[in-house]
Amino acid sequence: MNFNINMRISVIFLAAAVLLTLVSGCSTASSGVSASGTQTSDAALGTPEDKTSADGSPIVYVTTDISSEGLMAVYKALGREATGKVAIKLHMGEPGGHHFLSPDLVKDFVHSVDGTFVDSNTAYGGRRASTAMHLQAAEDHGFTAVAPVDILDADGSISLPIANGKHLTEDLVGSHFENYDFVVMLSHFKGHEMGGFGGAIKNMSIGIASVTGKNLIHTAGKSSTSMWGGVQDDFLESMAEAAKAVADYKGENILYINVMNNLSIDCDCNGRPAAPTMEDLGILASLDPVALDRACVDLVYAAPDGKDLINRMEAKNGVLTLTHAENIGLGSQSYKLVSIDD
Repeated sequence: MNFNINMRISVIFLAAAVLLTLVSGCSTASSGVSASGTQTSDAALGTPEDKTSADGSPIVYVTTDISSEGLMAVYKALGREATGKVAIKLHMGEPGGHHFLSPDLVKDFVHSVDGTFVDSNTAYGGRRASTAMHLQAAEDHGFTAVAPVDILDADGSISLPIANGKHLTEDLVGSHFENYDFVVMLSHFKGHEMGGFGGAIKNMSIGIASVTGKNLIHTAGKSSTSMWGGVQDDFLESMAEAAKAVADYKGENILYINVMNNLSIDCDCNGRPAAPTMEDLGILASLDPVALDRACVDLVYAAPDGKDLINRMEAKNGVLTLTHAENIGLGSQSYKLVSIDD
C-alpha cells in the first residue's frame, strides 16, 4: 500500500463527510459519502463483511491500491462471482491516447474469470470506427495479448427494450452481446467532452450500444444515422435509459468496477487527451452503477485538486445522468462507502 495515497484518500473521505455536513446538517460522525445529503451509516467506514448498509443503501467498496491485487480485492469484496462466458466491457483506447486502463493492470483479473474484452465501434469516426480498425487498436494497445477481443457490433445490432423511457423505447446494442452469460463493467472513471464524466453508466450505455444505438442515444431517439445535433440534457438522460436496458437484460449477472486513475478531463476516446491535473484516487466497485458513479463524483468534489474535472462535469451538467438514472430505477445516489484497505 502506498502510504501517501492512503493518507490522501483518508483526507478526501473526511472532506466529503464535512461537505455533506455543511450541505445537509448531518452530524460529522455520520459516514459514508451520500449524494443525497443523508446519513448512510453510524461509522466512518464499514467493513468488507457488510453486504447491505443499515438503511438499505447500496455499498460501494474502495481501495487506494491501484494494482492487480487491488482490482482483485474489490472484485472479491462484492461477493458476486463472474461465471459462464464473461464479457469484460472495457474501453481499449483511441489511438494516440494513453490514459486508458493498462492491460497489465487488468490482466490477472481477466484471467481469473476467463474473460473476453468487449467493446463496440464508434459513431464519431476516428480509428475505431470499423471492426478491423478497432481490433488493430486493441492489438496495438496490448489487449489482444491478454485475452480475446470481441467487437460486439461486428455483425449488427439487437434491440433491448426500455420500459417507461422518457426519450427512448429501445437500446440497440451489438448483436454479440447476447452471447455472454455475465458482464463486468470495468470502467475508467474520468472526464468526458460530452457527458461531463464517464464511468459505469457511460460505459454501459454508449459503450455497449452499436453505432446505430449510439446515434439514438446521442440524439435522444431523433436520429439513427448521425450522433450530432441532439439536446445536451436529453442526451444525458438517454444514456441513463440505455444503461438501464442493459442492467435489466443482465439482471444479477453483472457487476461494476471503476478505476480512478489518470483523471483527465477528457475521455479515452480522445486521441489527444488533456493531461490529468489531479492525483489518482483508487478503485471502487459496487453492484449498483448509480451509487458507484456517484461515489466517484463525490470523491472528485472532495479532492483538493479536483477543480478542472469538477468544471468539466458542471459545464456539461453531467450529474443529470445520475439523477435521471435514479428516477427511472437504475440505482441509488445514496450509498455507504466501505474501505477494504487494512
